[in-house]
Amino acid sequence: MTSRRWIAAAAVFMAAPVLAGCAAGADANTNKPYAPNEAAVLIDQGKYGQRGIDIPQAFILGPDSGTQLAFRGSAPIYLNILNTAGAADTLQAVNAGDLGTVKVSTPIQLPSNQLVNTGKPTPLLLLEGIPKGLRGGESIKLDLQFANAGTISLNVPVVTRSREFKDYPPAPNATTAATPSASATPSATTTP
Repeated sequence: MTSRRWIAAAAVFMAAPVLAGCAAGADANTNKPYAPNEAAVLIDQGKYGQRGIDIPQAFILGPDSGTQLAFRGSAPIYLNILNTAGAADTLQAVNAGDLGTVKVSTPIQLPSNQLVNTGKPTPLLLLEGIPKGLRGGESIKLDLQFANAGTISLNVPVVTRSREFKDYPPAPNATTAATPSASATPSATTTP
């Protein structure tokens, strides 16, 4: 093969990824909103929020890495909610379907144009009676019931208590994942 043919073959080989990226079109994953530091956002038809409620961040705090939430355990739900409507609103209830019940410690007041965090200083929403052990990475559909905005549904991820979430208080009832090779070994003790 001549050097010109090698150069032509190399040019085609190098151009293939560029041409493939152009063919992805307007619906490509890279053409959609993505915020890697946010666990979830409420995006409806290409814009943030629904009916005057914006939720720029939502997650359920799961266990530490390598552990799981216990069967029938609990997990705090963290939401950042911005009411962009002209009048105040209230988050009255949250439904998790058959994946547990959500305890709302008190209706959460949402003044107009003020960001409200449901998890600080202490979580106001707690998913209880989880019917299966959660390790993180799952998503749970929550139906949020607002006094004025009505019901807004959102798929909320369960995140492990690591990286940017490591400083949050641990989820109640987190258990260590069982390892098949773990066995108790006697240890030497000294008596005074």
